Amino acid sequence: MAIEPYRRLLALPGVRTLLLVGLFARVPVTAMVITLTLHVVSGLGLGFAQAGLVTMASTIGMAVGAPLSGRLVDRRGLRPVLLVTTLAQAVFWATAWAMPFPALLAASGVAGLLSVPVFSVIRQSLAAMVPIEQRRIGFSLDSILVELSYMAGPALGVAGVSTIGSTWTMSIVAVGMVGSGTALLVLNPPVRSAEELQAPAEKVLRRQWLTPGVIALFGTVSAATFVLTATELSLVATMKHTGDTEWTGLAITLWCAYSLVGGFVYGMLPRGSSPLVLIGGMGLLTIPVGLVGGDWRWVILALLPGGVLCAPGLSSTVETLSRWVPAGARGEAMGLHGTALLVGSASAAPIAGTVIDGAGPGWGFAVAGLVSVLMVLIALPFWRRADVPAEKTPVTVPA
Repeated sequence: MAIEPYRRLLALPGVRTLLLVGLFARVPVTAMVITLTLHVVSGLGLGFAQAGLVTMASTIGMAVGAPLSGRLVDRRGLRPVLLVTTLAQAVFWATAWAMPFPALLAASGVAGLLSVPVFSVIRQSLAAMVPIEQRRIGFSLDSILVELSYMAGPALGVAGVSTIGSTWTMSIVAVGMVGSGTALLVLNPPVRSAEELQAPAEKVLRRQWLTPGVIALFGTVSAATFVLTATELSLVATMKHTGDTEWTGLAITLWCAYSLVGGFVYGMLPRGSSPLVLIGGMGLLTIPVGLVGGDWRWVILALLPGGVLCAPGLSSTVETLSRWVPAGARGEAMGLHGTALLVGSASAAPIAGTVIDGAGPGWGFAVAGLVSVLMVLIALPFWRRADVPAEKTPVTVPA
């Protein structure tokens, strides 16, 4: 059967539970940004510029905190990190609704720094629980679930603020964040496999695994989220330009569906592909989208070839990272992977916005693809000198 690889994956001990917990734990995390934005605008009565400052502070905090949390997981274990970050999120989200803007701005940065590392923990645990020959399938399925979380979280945040107000919505997010951290605390998934725990532990310096090849991989990760964020902005601008804003939600949903289908099919293929090929292809196929112009339905159809490469491209970067980095440094590496995702997305917004304002949404698609392809080409020569996969080296622990 075509879905037999997924059956075998879900039959592995603990994998089904881990993926389900990860799906629901990510929903409140994906609702955070839009909830904060709408609270500043509707709850505090300020502008989108101030809302942007709050989300920027939160994003910077998360970008810095992700690898720090991962390193602490590597050195101290999962539960202490989850306990501290869950408590921090509970305090922030339970009080943020009452904060004046300056306090909210500062607290958002601290809360970002102490975010519950849901994304990196799920991926680190999958790498520990799934044999290397099944990791592509595991990370493909995880990327599908991430897509579902991003489809649900922001929509629920918008619905909450518009119906019950930002104060109650932030309280619900607080419950969700505490629930996410608590679920992971109770589950306590392994971050190293039994074989990795039994292998002789050796100290390793960061420079031994953070090689040019791994840095090139992180650059490729940023390229993926750059093209995705810039494409989303260009799509929204296209809908506005053609006067079809009422169809924007449907258009974005269809675009996300392409990624879901692509991730599902990719997991069933007998062999995977390099992230450079998948993400570079996604960029190349996005460049001509703006040429179709006019009817938004043609734009959505033109996004199909690149859209189906989204989930496969992102899952392939996680799979590659899990093979290249020693088990003892995998938490920090997954944290840096999360940082790279944030860097690509954050840098895309102002660049694509400037291009769209100056030249129109069609050029937004072109720039989205061109910048992504350029980043992949920069990574290419370093990629060829990537180190031997970590599975062929002894299990190591951070120095």
